[in-house]
Amino acid sequence: MAFQTYSLFVLSVIMISFGHVENRLNLLQLQHDIDKLKADFNSSHSDVADGGPIFTERLSSWTERNEKRIILSQIISMYLKMLENTDSSKAHVRNIAEQLHTLKESLSDGSKKIEDLKDLTKLQMSDLKIQRKAVNELFSVLQKLGDTSSSHKRKRSQFQRLCKC
Repeated sequence: MAFQTYSLFVLSVIMISFGHVENRLNLLQLQHDIDKLKADFNSSHSDVADGGPIFTERLSSWTERNEKRIILSQIISMYLKMLENTDSSKAHVRNIAEQLHTLKESLSDGSKKIEDLKDLTKLQMSDLKIQRKAVNELFSVLQKLGDTSSSHKRKRSQFQRLCKC
């Protein structure tokens, strides 16, 4: 039963987080379309519960709005990739894909950030030229890290002064 609402939950989180739920009818239509998609994929099969959820558990560790945009843009891309291999002549598949494309457009900055992360993993850190460039940037990177840390501390201390807890 928990998996029955899984896809709707992920889409609901995405849509609500970014203001794409105009009314309840939209979610109800999506629920209906997702139910049809579940039937297409036979998602009530016993192996679905093996290993737990694949997306929803990961969402809980991404707490900041900008962080969520990054992970949600990647999740949406994965759903769209999955739907590419699905019968698009079915109205429910087209509707779900259309909703996902709309959401993906609103998360385009998250997609760019994902690409930046992927590009970083491709850097050949054993390459001497890359190492030289990295060493030249090290102090600047550490400064930015320090700026980020101090702004968080400043925000916390400002909150503690304002809070009469």
